[in-house]
Amino acid sequence: MAVTGAGITVLGGGIAGLAVARALALRGARVTVLEQSDAIREVGAGLQISPNGARVMAALGLGPALATAAMRARAVHLIRGDTGAGVMRLDLAAARPGWDYHLIHRADLIALLLEGALSAGVELQLLQKVEAVDLSGARPRLRMATGAAREADLLIGADGLHSRLRAALNGDVAPLFTNRIAWRATIPALPGEGGDPVAEVHMGPGRHLVSYPLRGGTLRNIIAVEERRRWAAEGWSLRDEPGELRQAFAGFAPRVQGWLDRVAEVGLWGLFRHPVAQSWHQGRAALLGDAAHPTLPFLAQGANLALEDAWVLAEALDRHDRPEDAFAAYQAARRLRTSAVVAAADRSGRIYHLGSPLREAAHLAMRLGSRIAPSLPLRRFDWIHGHDVTAGD
Repeated sequence: MAVTGAGITVLGGGIAGLAVARALALRGARVTVLEQSDAIREVGAGLQISPNGARVMAALGLGPALATAAMRARAVHLIRGDTGAGVMRLDLAAARPGWDYHLIHRADLIALLLEGALSAGVELQLLQKVEAVDLSGARPRLRMATGAAREADLLIGADGLHSRLRAALNGDVAPLFTNRIAWRATIPALPGEGGDPVAEVHMGPGRHLVSYPLRGGTLRNIIAVEERRRWAAEGWSLRDEPGELRQAFAGFAPRVQGWLDRVAEVGLWGLFRHPVAQSWHQGRAALLGDAAHPTLPFLAQGANLALEDAWVLAEALDRHDRPEDAFAAYQAARRLRTSAVVAAADRSGRIYHLGSPLREAAHLAMRLGSRIAPSLPLRRFDWIHGHDVTAGD
């Protein structure tokens, strides 16, 4: 194997970084993950692993761990926000048998990826904040927050939205605020409330709310999006008052109100449109996941694209003797697909926010379409969910 014995440094201990670390370590590489935090903590909320991501987890030997930690989603239900009336139900289990759709807490996914990386021999170093990356020499050079400098033989930037490696490769490019903000929260599920693994999308003019159960139905995940002009910061660290969330969805049906009444803590972040990075690699360094192609959350593909990237990059490094050739093949294999998914996610959020009279027409079309051809709406996403990078697609 071309990566056997190679020393590889991964920036970031998130989903992308831990997945690529395990993928490379299983192929014989000596992998070190640099994480700026002092611990891998339980942060974030729920996320969805669709079949394209689940196939990578299985190929990494983590399929059983994912099945244990997650709930297998049965359906997606689109619901009118104000009345609670059903608009369309997508039966995942019946329409796509054998395709695994999982609902999982981000912390649980991180935990099983971390265990998988460490068990494969990956070294994790905490409190390693990178201030800048210098690619002018023969090897990537890192300037750390402590003032120290360190070199990497091969460098993979899985350091997210504010990637230092992306800035070194492409310069600083300001993202565009989409005039949409989002709240994230989890609440304890009431007895009998969380057992049905269905993702519900409650739609209203200028806003929508997604909710589904987590952790065996003991928790309920809430992601709520509102269109507004007031700017909000990007990232998960900003907190908001639960009353702001409740006010934004005050006109929604009692089911939603009951959930929001139980929200004690809520995160707020602005939704920004980032261009897919023009350059993903240079010399002995390459980008991965959100560092290369941040995506809006409306197709739930951020984590799944990161998993796909991790597999393709590890395979490319294993097939090519020169890292420069491997990174070029990796970008060629991934850039068009990730760009298409990013664009589709941007378009997808708009249909949830329609007002009258377009809303009534769209909802009627969805109802009729789901009755005439129940599996047809899901076919629109087969190009995303049916993709299998582990098969060489």
